[in-house]
Amino acid sequence: MLKPILYALTTTIISTSAYAAIPMPDYAVPSQGQQVILNIPQLRLFLFQDGKLIKTYPITVGKASTQTPLGEYKIGAKITNPTWNIPLSIQKEMAASGKTVQKSVPPGPDNPLGPVFVRLGAPRLGLGIHGTNVPSSVPGVRSHGCIRLRSPNALDFAAAVQSGADAAVIYQQASVNTDAQNDIWIAVYRDPYNKRTLNKKLLNQSISSWAEQHQLQVNHKRLNNALSKPASTLICLTCSGGKTKVSGNLSSLQWTNGIGEIVELKYIDITDNKPKQEIAPESNSIEVDEDADQAPKQNITPPHSTTTPANPKRSAPATTAPASADSDFDALM
Repeated sequence: MLKPILYALTTTIISTSAYAAIPMPDYAVPSQGQQVILNIPQLRLFLFQDGKLIKTYPITVGKASTQTPLGEYKIGAKITNPTWNIPLSIQKEMAASGKTVQKSVPPGPDNPLGPVFVRLGAPRLGLGIHGTNVPSSVPGVRSHGCIRLRSPNALDFAAAVQSGADAAVIYQQASVNTDAQNDIWIAVYRDPYNKRTLNKKLLNQSISSWAEQHQLQVNHKRLNNALSKPASTLICLTCSGGKTKVSGNLSSLQWTNGIGEIVELKYIDITDNKPKQEIAPESNSIEVDEDADQAPKQNITPPHSTTTPANPKRSAPATTAPASADSDFDALM
């Protein structure tokens, strides 16, 4: 039976001052439990615990031809030192490019999965969050669909996240935040999948609404420049008097619906639905589409970052066994 969901006026907050200037997504996270958010245009992963941001990392996502699918997921099994079973499609790519065809890559420094693989969604989806043997490829837009982190970050994430936690892959081309002095900050990101879904009308509406409530003057020249030249950098739209730094922590406005109010925490009773750790046996093999080269071919990163057409359909892998019960794992990298 589903528990009732209530919304309160408590805002999403940041628990560590080091994260204070990182743009926050427009997403209501739960007041209890964990929530993972992956924003494709921002190239960033967020991990929340009980409504507080506890981890955030730059990421590499699927390229335009093998997009990371948007949607709601559950975090699954966590596999350390995975063996990469190379799919036939990747073996064909190796042969076509004149490379030595390999069928598998054992754990170690040459493994594209890095030291850990965290299942994202059901095994049949073939998705995961993992490390890499090419750290320079993060952040970027170049995977076969999986989420890639630098290996130290992947290990840190795997240690912190719980199997069974909620995860959301979203596509927000802007972050509209406010700081402790109510000033409005914006960061605009490139559109890696050419979705062209940035609703400027709702964005402007939310900014105007907040500014009017707090008697602020919006610098429309800065706003237009940010929208016309996405650079992923935080820009203050209402700061005056030489203010150049965020005051306190950032909170996201509900700009995607044009309301212009702070994103609230989502209150939900999870006492009967606590996530359970799902630990796969050691030496599990994972079949995953991933690049086996030594240097990134495509690495679309946001310039001057202060922090760091429709989705193609995917064919489902043959196996549907739970991740912790099958020694062969299918995944898209």
